[in-house]
Amino acid sequence: MARPEHTALFRIQERYAATGAARARLVNPHMLSPGEAVRLVGGLGGGSLAYTDDAEPQVQEADLLAALSLLPGLRAELDDLEVGLQVMARGEGATWSQIAEAAGLDSADDAQRRHERLTRRSPD
Repeated sequence: MARPEHTALFRIQERYAATGAARARLVNPHMLSPGEAVRLVGGLGGGSLAYTDDAEPQVQEADLLAALSLLPGLRAELDDLEVGLQVMARGEGATWSQIAEAAGLDSADDAQRRHERLTRRSPD
């Protein structure tokens, strides 16, 4: 059985990135990533991206739900990237205050708590 993320990505690919003209609006026209699929559906549905032609289907509820189903995986990927960057920054001598400022957090304590929370959630 296909994972829900794969089903969602396949749906979006088939509906909005199946032709060369449709793929031309992608960052990587050879492969639709989950992040780009979310941006594509959001952009088409919200009006910030143009449809390639009148035959391209309008964004429907199922497309929006498919895009939403991709968000947990994207969040997990970003969380992993953030932890890695925090660890590297600390290894290079950055303080928690500097990390907090760079990440838009209010304090060094906030940055440390965020790091601890993300580390606990991360599956290694």
